[in-house]
Amino acid sequence: MKIVIAPDSFKGSMSSVEAASSIEKGILRAYPDAETVLLPVGDGGEGTLETLVSATNGYTVPVNVTGPLGDKVAAEYGVLGDGETCVIEMAKASGLALVPPSQLNPLKATTYGTGELIKRALNDGYKSFILAVGGSATNDGGAGMLQALGLKLLDADGKEIGFGGGELRKVEIIEMSSFDARVADCKFLIASDVQNPFIGPDGASSVFGPQKGASPNDVDFLDACLSNFADVIEKTTGIQIHNLPGSGAAGGIGGAFQAFFPSKMRRGIDVVIEYTRLNQLVEGADLVITGEGKVDFQTASGKTPMGVAQVAHSKNIPTVILAGSVGKGIDPLYQYGVVSVHSIINRPMDLVEAMEHAEELAEFAAEQIVRSFFYQKRQIENQVKNG
Repeated sequence: MKIVIAPDSFKGSMSSVEAASSIEKGILRAYPDAETVLLPVGDGGEGTLETLVSATNGYTVPVNVTGPLGDKVAAEYGVLGDGETCVIEMAKASGLALVPPSQLNPLKATTYGTGELIKRALNDGYKSFILAVGGSATNDGGAGMLQALGLKLLDADGKEIGFGGGELRKVEIIEMSSFDARVADCKFLIASDVQNPFIGPDGASSVFGPQKGASPNDVDFLDACLSNFADVIEKTTGIQIHNLPGSGAAGGIGGAFQAFFPSKMRRGIDVVIEYTRLNQLVEGADLVITGEGKVDFQTASGKTPMGVAQVAHSKNIPTVILAGSVGKGIDPLYQYGVVSVHSIINRPMDLVEAMEHAEELAEFAAEQIVRSFFYQKRQIENQVKNG
C-alpha cells in the first residue's frame, strides 16, 4: 500500500516536517511494509520556504534584518533548485513568531525586514521571486517593506513617517524617485491563501488585526490608517487597492505588492502543489493524509488540507485530515474527497499539554486511522471478490 503524507504545520507545536514524520511513524506501526511518501507542505505561511527549497533541492541564504519591532533578527531567503528563483517568506523577517505574545503591537510592527530580504536578493542578482506572505505580525500595509526599498512616505511637513500601521494616518505624499528601479525588471509571484480586501469589515485590520494584538479601538484606528494610505496610493499611482481581492493579505502587504510591483497573486497551496510535484507523487496512492493545527470553515477557502484533498480527489484517492482541533463548518471538505476529519486529541487535556505532546498524539491518531481505513477497505474488497 502507498500512503502520501502531506501536512501543514501545527502552529506552535509541530512544523510540517515534524508532523509528517510523526504521522509516518504511526502508519508504520500499523503496517511496517507500507510505502510512505513524505511531503511537508504549506499554503504561503510559515514553512513554505522550507517546503519549496526541500522539494527542489535548493538552498537558503542567511540574512540579518530588522524584525517586526525594530530589533535585529536572523532571517534567510531561499533559492530553488533552478538556481534562479528566490523565495522570500515574510514570516522569517516580520512574523508573529518573532514577537512575544505580550509585546504584539500592530500599531508599531513593521515589514521593513521583509523589504531588506528582497533588497539583499536583488543585490545578489535574483529577478524571479516567490513571496510567501502568511503569518505576519504587521498591519502596516507593506509600508515598511516599501521604505526598505527606497520609497519615501512623507507627512504634511515633508518628513518621513515612522514604522508601523499607526503611522499611516500621517501619509500625505509618496515620493517614488528613490524606489529601487530593479523591482520593475523582476517577476513577483505572491503566494497567499487570503482574498480579503485592504480595508473595511473584511479587510486586513478587522479580520487579522486582533490576532496580532489589536484591541477593538485599535482595529478601527488601523483601518482608518490603511484607508488613508490607500487613498494616497491611488492619488500617486492611479491604482485603487481599497477593495482589491488579496490586498489585505499579511496586514495589507498584498496591496503594496499589487500597487508597486510587477506581481500576480496565486493561492499559496497551488504554488506549493506545483513546485512539490504533488500531482505526480500521489499517483498510485491508496490514501492521502494531510492536516493542520485547526480545521474549520476557513480550511475550505484554500488552506493546505483543502488543496491537497483537491489533488487527491482528481485522481480518485481518498483523503483523511488530522487536526489539533476541529471546528464548525467543515462539511464543504467532503465534496473534495475528504472521507473524514479527526482531532489528534485523545483524552482530556489543556492546550499546553496538547502542544507538548503533539507529535505522539499525531502518531497514535495516524496509526488508528490507517488500521480502521484499511480494515474497511479489505472488507469491501472481500465482499466484491466473494460476490
